[in-house]
Order: sequence, then structure tokens, then C-alpha cells
Amino acid sequence: MPHQMHQNEDIQDNLLNWNDRAVVHANGGYGDLDAFADDPSALSAVTLRDLEVLKPHLSEHGVKGLRLLHLQCHIGVDTLSWWRLGARDVYGLDFSPTSLDYARSLSERAGASITYVQGDARYAANAMPEQQGSFNLIVSSSGTITWLPDLEDWARSIASLLADGGLFMIRDNHPLLFALDNEGLSIVQDYFGGTETTYETDQTYTSAVDSTEDETKPRITHTTNHNWAHDFQEISSVLLEAGLTIEAIGEHDVADWQSLPMLESTPEGWVMPRSQPQIPLTFSMVARKQV
Repeated sequence: MPHQMHQNEDIQDNLLNWNDRAVVHANGGYGDLDAFADDPSALSAVTLRDLEVLKPHLSEHGVKGLRLLHLQCHIGVDTLSWWRLGARDVYGLDFSPTSLDYARSLSERAGASITYVQGDARYAANAMPEQQGSFNLIVSSSGTITWLPDLEDWARSIASLLADGGLFMIRDNHPLLFALDNEGLSIVQDYFGGTETTYETDQTYTSAVDSTEDETKPRITHTTNHNWAHDFQEISSVLLEAGLTIEAIGEHDVADWQSLPMLESTPEGWVMPRSQPQIPLTFSMVARKQV
């Protein structure tokens, strides 16, 4: 019980932090969201990378017509992108009510029919019991599971919400990055799943915006963060134990944000300079619920 109470306090710290992040990201951190909403052809780079991972496992129609759930959807930019790619009955789930307020405003401005649900991704099936067994595709990507202290319930929720034959895809920071120091050159903490790190920062991953001297910009005031490591064995094991079949595992040399300080921005994303050893920056996993 003391461990559970401590874990709940950590989740509450993260919730307050992500409510602040939502305000920062929606007010410049993610660029001009009004312009994004008003352009029906606009798609996020994150979603396009996710789609490349999924394409070999989809029909020639891609995600068109598929019922889709986006876990840890934040302010809904990627969720809207999935809707624009043709997914139907699109749902987004996040634990931050502030994030979901912005997500709903974005979808309303874009004229998109998206349902947003507040809930912990580990217990997504409990947050939407009427949707169990109904989704053809569930996606999670770009900085998600490190915010979850454990993955067993997460995997069971995914399996419960998927329809028979449905797909789950995760694309996220590579587990190796969790063990590296802030310079990205030395291993300084445990790699294996279950390792927790706590740190204080008023910065977020939209660093170019965070570094501004403009005092009128919203700032992060709840600065405590808790992250948990999840290694490949843990991630794959919980999905298998939940009854899913893993169809593909990928390791990729492109990141969605500057997850290490030496990464360079390119049209394809953030990459390691060629003068540095090349390591995987993100991973992907695709799993299916068998009929």
C-alpha cells in the first residue's frame, strides 16, 4: 500500500506538470494551431512516421474506415491527423483535462468528429467500457510510456479494446535513451524496466519556444517529473501475455524531438550527427489481436 500511495503521488505530480505543458504547447510550443486546424491537408510529422511503421500491416486503403483510439493523445494534433487520414469514430484518451480542453477546441475548429476521454492509459478499458472489443487500430507514440509506472494493465486494456484482428502500434523513444546522461554520451542509470527517475525542470521538449525571454509566454510552474524505464523485454512480454501477437519490431535513427543535445534537425526529423556513433533513437512495435 505505501508503494501504491507513492506511485499515485508521482502520477499527480506528472498530471500537474502536463496540465502546464498543455498550455505551453497550445500557445506556441506546437506552432500555429489555428493554421493547422484551418488547413485540411495538414498532418503532423509524428503521425506520418507512425503511418510508415503501420503501412506494411494495413490494407491498400491505409487507415481509411478504421475505428481508431489514440492513447496519451495530449492536445490532439496527432489525433486530428489520424482523422484526416480517413480513420472513423476516432477517440483520443489522456489523463490531463487541460490537454483535452485544447484537443476538443482544435477538433471543433477543424470540423473533425473526434471523441475525447479523460483517463489513465493503463486503465483505458475502464474509462470507456462501452468501447471494448471495438477498435480496429490503437496507436501510441512519441514520449508516452515513460510516463507510466507499469505496463501490465496498459497491455490488458489495449487487448480488451481491440477488435478481433485489430492492430496496436507503439513508436516511442528508444529504451536506451533512458539510461544515458544529459549529454547523451555515458550510461549513468539502469536500463532495465522499473527504474524510476525524478527531476525538476520548467522546460519541455519544445525547447526553441521554452528558451524565449518573452515573459508573456505561459510557463511550466509544476516542475516535478517522474519517468519510468521500460525495456524491450518488458514491453514485448506484457503485450504477449495480454494475448497479442507481435508482428514487427523496429529500431530507428530518427527522433521526433531533440531527445539528445547533439541531435541535428533535418527535414526527416532529429538525427545523430554523422561524426557521432549511430544509435537507435526511437523504436516501434506492431501487435495484432488474433481472430
